[in-house]
Amino acid sequence: MLTPERHQLILDLLYEKKAINIQELVAETAASESTIRRDLSQLESDGKLRRVHGGASIKSSASEEPSMIEKTKKHHREKLAIAKYAASLVRDGDSVFLDAGSTTYEMIPFLSGKEIVVVTNGINHIDALTDNYINTYTIGGHIKATTRAVIGAHAVESLKQYRFEKSFLGINGVHPEEGYTTPDPEEAIVKRTALQLSGESFVLADASKFNEITFSKVAAIEQAGIITNAAGTALEQLKEYTEIKVVDT
Repeated sequence: MLTPERHQLILDLLYEKKAINIQELVAETAASESTIRRDLSQLESDGKLRRVHGGASIKSSASEEPSMIEKTKKHHREKLAIAKYAASLVRDGDSVFLDAGSTTYEMIPFLSGKEIVVVTNGINHIDALTDNYINTYTIGGHIKATTRAVIGAHAVESLKQYRFEKSFLGINGVHPEEGYTTPDPEEAIVKRTALQLSGESFVLADASKFNEITFSKVAAIEQAGIITNAAGTALEQLKEYTEIKVVDT
């Protein structure tokens, strides 16, 4: 197979699967592993894909992330069901981290009346939390305009002052090999820090997030449980690694 033909086959497979590992490409192209690695390097240089550990994913960047308004409008019924179940896990006396995100935002009315303390990096969350008389702390740092999340080095240092019984995170991609991902590296660090500071952690992910990979890795699959409305083979793969709660929508 000529190099241009092999490159096109690689791209066709990648756009079909969103992510692919080197062993799959070796099998599909009958080329050696070293040849495939060179192909991926060349295609990445050409701006056609992104190299990840053990393979490649579709090209993505922080600029492709939808705004908070856009996120709120998508899959709203599913997000509401996921949020309601997630809130049911919170008990009186818990200290909770609520990540900036459209699904975590939907948890807030269901937390009303609980004797808890919430820390958030979601600017949009603040009014809803205080309107529901929930004891709330915010972290300091840079405010990201699109997602209304507080991020950056100051945000991470501020977050490290707290410890949580539970954390609830929004996410952009859930993948059995690449784990939990989000487009912005600075937002990824805040999420990762919250996981490290929590006794239990949960990723809230509607079905559209599965088998997706975005630019920045947050954590491996086993580092958080998943609350979702998804079903099918993608979910079965993940059950080997972590606890998953599927809610009815």
